[in-house]
Amino acid sequence: MIKSAIVLGSAIFCAVLAGTGVLSLDPHPEIPASAASASVATAVTNLSATVSDSHITAIPKAADGHFWANASVNAHAVRFLVDTGATVVALTPQDAQRLGFDPASLVYNRKVTTANGATDAAAVTLSSVSVGQSAVQDVQALVLKDGLTTSLLGMSYLGRLSRIEATPSSLILHP
Repeated sequence: MIKSAIVLGSAIFCAVLAGTGVLSLDPHPEIPASAASASVATAVTNLSATVSDSHITAIPKAADGHFWANASVNAHAVRFLVDTGATVVALTPQDAQRLGFDPASLVYNRKVTTANGATDAAAVTLSSVSVGQSAVQDVQALVLKDGLTTSLLGMSYLGRLSRIEATPSSLILHP
């Protein structure tokens, strides 16, 4: 516990001192993710902010008790709810379309059960998923036909990191 607190404190301290950028998902998808940035002060109030340094990425716990991650997926910004209970990354049809998948032409041949009940899903592969410094290539994902209001960052991404840690105030990703 003390080690986690020291690691987290050091990461945040280094990020502030080094002027490390804060990943922020701009609500305007026509603006590239690389153009979206925010100050450290904004990160404190922006519940979906992600602070990173060269070794780890710390995702602060939001006021709603969840961890929200801003990711770069196939070079597009996607806001995810981090869900360690999800076997794979799960995309809404809207996010899938922004990533270049045509939801109408996908083959929804998988049955899945979500918190909202059963639905159909289509398997896709994401070329790259990055949250801060934690990048993973060729990530398996599902596009859910319906029942999902927010895309989920599941274990097909998280399980490929070297380590993830949950503290009372943040989720720490180790590439």
